[in-house]
Amino acid sequence: MRFSVSSRKFFLGVSTAALLGFGSGPAMADHHGKKITTAELNKMSANGNSGMKKSSDEASENTILQAWTGPYDGVPPWDEVKVSDFPAAFEQTMKDIKAKFDAVRGNPEPATFENTTVPLELAGNSADELFAIWGVHSSNLSNDEVREIQGIWLPKISAFFDELTLDPVIFQRYKAVYDGRMNAGLDAEQLRLVERDYESLVRNGALLEGAEKEKLIAINTDLSKEFNEFSNKVLADEETFIFLTDEADLAGLPASFVASIAEAAKEQGKEGWALKNTRSVMQPFLQNSTRRDLREKIYNAYINRGDNGDANDTNKTIAKILKLRADRAKLLGFKTHAHFRMDDTMAKDPETAMELMMKVWPAAVARVKEEVADMQEIADAEGAGITIKPWDYRFYAEKVRKAKYDLDEAEIKPYFKLDNMVAAMFDAANKLYGMSFTENTGSVPVFHPDVRTFEVNRGDKLVGLFYLDNFARAGKRSGAWMTTYRSQYELGGKNRYVLASNNNNFVKGGNGAPTLISLDDASTLFHEFGHALHYLNYDIKYPGLGGTPRDFVEYPSQVNENWLLTRYVLDNYAKHAETGEPMPQALVDKINKSKTFNEGFSTVEYLSSAIIDMKLHNRSEPVTDPDAFERETLTEIGMPETIVMRHRLPQFNHLFSSDAYSAGYYSYLWSETMDADTWAAFEETGDVWDKDTAERFRSIVLSTANETDRKDAYRKFRGRDPEVKYILKKRGFPVPSEK
Repeated sequence: MRFSVSSRKFFLGVSTAALLGFGSGPAMADHHGKKITTAELNKMSANGNSGMKKSSDEASENTILQAWTGPYDGVPPWDEVKVSDFPAAFEQTMKDIKAKFDAVRGNPEPATFENTTVPLELAGNSADELFAIWGVHSSNLSNDEVREIQGIWLPKISAFFDELTLDPVIFQRYKAVYDGRMNAGLDAEQLRLVERDYESLVRNGALLEGAEKEKLIAINTDLSKEFNEFSNKVLADEETFIFLTDEADLAGLPASFVASIAEAAKEQGKEGWALKNTRSVMQPFLQNSTRRDLREKIYNAYINRGDNGDANDTNKTIAKILKLRADRAKLLGFKTHAHFRMDDTMAKDPETAMELMMKVWPAAVARVKEEVADMQEIADAEGAGITIKPWDYRFYAEKVRKAKYDLDEAEIKPYFKLDNMVAAMFDAANKLYGMSFTENTGSVPVFHPDVRTFEVNRGDKLVGLFYLDNFARAGKRSGAWMTTYRSQYELGGKNRYVLASNNNNFVKGGNGAPTLISLDDASTLFHEFGHALHYLNYDIKYPGLGGTPRDFVEYPSQVNENWLLTRYVLDNYAKHAETGEPMPQALVDKINKSKTFNEGFSTVEYLSSAIIDMKLHNRSEPVTDPDAFERETLTEIGMPETIVMRHRLPQFNHLFSSDAYSAGYYSYLWSETMDADTWAAFEETGDVWDKDTAERFRSIVLSTANETDRKDAYRKFRGRDPEVKYILKKRGFPVPSEK
C-alpha cells in the first residue's frame, strides 16, 4: 500500500523521497526566460494532448485537485494553488481512495496478486499528487493558514490511513496472497513485494482486534497532533531575529555575509543587520565574529530553540511523544520503540547500531581533546585570557586551520560560488552516469521565484525534471532535504518521468552580489543532490519496492559528497567570484591536506545526537524530563564540554516532527560506513571517475531501489560487506587493526 508509506508520511511533514504520483503531457523545450503558467499549459494540453486527464467536478473547481498537465507527463500547478482549497482536497482524496479500497475489499473473487496487490499498489496515486503539493506548502511555504489547516487535518488524515491499513477484510486478502505466494507463479520482485506488504501490515498492528486496534489508531492520531505541535514551536523560534545596530558588532564578519544580513534587516523593516535564528546564519557568525560576547549570544539563542520555558518550549511535547511511542511499541509486541522502528532496517536492532557508534565514539572524543588543546594554545599565545567554550570552537578552529595548513574559511569561500557548485554537481553526474541537466527555468510553473528547473536526460533518454530551491526565507523549515513530487515505476504505465527537488537554506548574496557558500554548504549541496540522483536513476516496476531502509537512505547521498573535493571539480569550478580565476594549485593542495581537519568536532557533534536518540528510544519506560535525560546521558558517555549536540532534543526535528528518524539518526553513520567503503572501491581503480565502477554502482545500487535486499545489493556491488576501517581512515582516526 504505497500511499501508507509515502503520502501519509509527507502529510506528517517528513521529507520523503518516496512520494509518488502521475500526470500527462509531452516533453517541452525551454521557453527562453518566459515564465509559463499553469493556465497556459492547460490551454496547450486541451489543444493538443488527447491523453490529458479528465477532471471530476470537484477537481475542476479545486486548484489543488486539477489535472497535472504540460511536459514530463504533467507538472504540479504551483502558481494556481489556493491554500484554502486544501481541506476540500483532503476530503475528496480520502473519498476517492476509500472507493478504491472498497472495490478491492468487496471483490467476491479469491484474493490474488493481480486483483489485490496490484490495485492497492496504485490506490494512492491521487493522494500522492495532493501530498506533493501539501509537502511544499508545509515545508517550503508555511504560514499561519497552512499551520492552522495542518493542526486540524493532520489527525484526521492519520486516523483515515490507520483505518484503511488496519481493515480486517483487506488484511485477510493480503494474507491470502501471502499464504499462497509460493504456488502463485510470482517472480522474485512480486514475491518480495507480497512478503514485505504482509510483514509491514503485521508490524504495524494488522493482527490487533477490537479495543486494541482502536487504541492503536488513537495513539497514532495523538502522535500526529504532537508532531505538528513540535514542528510549529521549533519553526516559531527559528523565525526570530537578533538585530544589530552598531557597526562595531560586525567586527570580523565577511563583507558578503554582512550584505546578506543587511538585506534580511530590510526585509524585516529594520535598520541595521538581522541575524535569523538558523544554522545558516549561526555557523558563519560563530566562525568569523571577533566579538566573543556576541558569539555567545548568538550561540545561546540557537542551541536553546524550543527550550526557553515559554510558549514555544517543546519539552512537554517531547515527553508526550515518548509516552505515546512507548505505549504503541508495547501494544505492537515490541520491547521498545527502537526495536519497533528498527525491525525493517539493515541494522535490525538497537544493539547492532550502538556497537557501530561506540566503535567510533572514543576515537572522536580523543580527537576533540587534541583539537581543543590546539585552540587553547592559540588563545593563550594571543593573550585572550579565556578557556575555550562552545561558542569559541568554530572561531578558534579557523585559527588552527590557518596555523596548521595556512588555510582559512575566508580564503576558501570566494571560490565556492553557488552557481558554479551547482554546475559542478551536474557535470559530476554527467562524467559518472552520463546524465545531463539542462536549465529550462520558465518552462514550467514553480512555487517561488527563486526556484530553478532543469530537464534531466541520461544519454538520449528523458529522465524527468529537477527543481532547485536553494535559499532561506520566512516559512521555510530549516536544514536541507530532497523529495520527489513523482517517482518512477512501471506499474500502471504513467510514472515514466521523475519530478525531483532539492531544498537548501543558503543565505542569498546581498545587493546583487553572487551567493558564496562555505565548504560545509557545498558538501550539503552535493549530499542532497546524491539523494536526487538515487531517485532519478530508479528503474523499477512496483512502487511498493521504491522505499529503502532508513539506514540505507543516506548512503547514495553520502557517496556523492566525495566528488566535491576532487581535483577535477576544484580545478574546473572553484573559481574566484570576483576575478573568475581558478583556485590556485597551492590552495587546492592545502584543502586536500586538510580534509580530516576538525573531524573530532563534526563526528562528536553528530554522533552525540545519534547516541542520545538511541538511548532515548531503547527503553521500555519513557523519559519524562528530556532536558535532564540529555544532560545525564551526555555526562555518562563523556561528552566534551566544548561541544553541543548537532541537534539538542528540544529542537530535534528528525526525531519529533514525525517518526521518520526516531531511533534512526544512527543511519548517517551506518550509511557512511558503506559510503567510505564504496569510495575505496573507486580509489582502488586508480581513477575516482571510473565509468565501469560508476555504472555498476548505478545499476546495482541506485536503479534497483528496494527490489532486492540492500545488504545483498551491496555485496553484489562490492563483493563483500563494508569494512569499518574505511570510515575511520576517512575521518582521520586510528584504525585498531593497523596500529
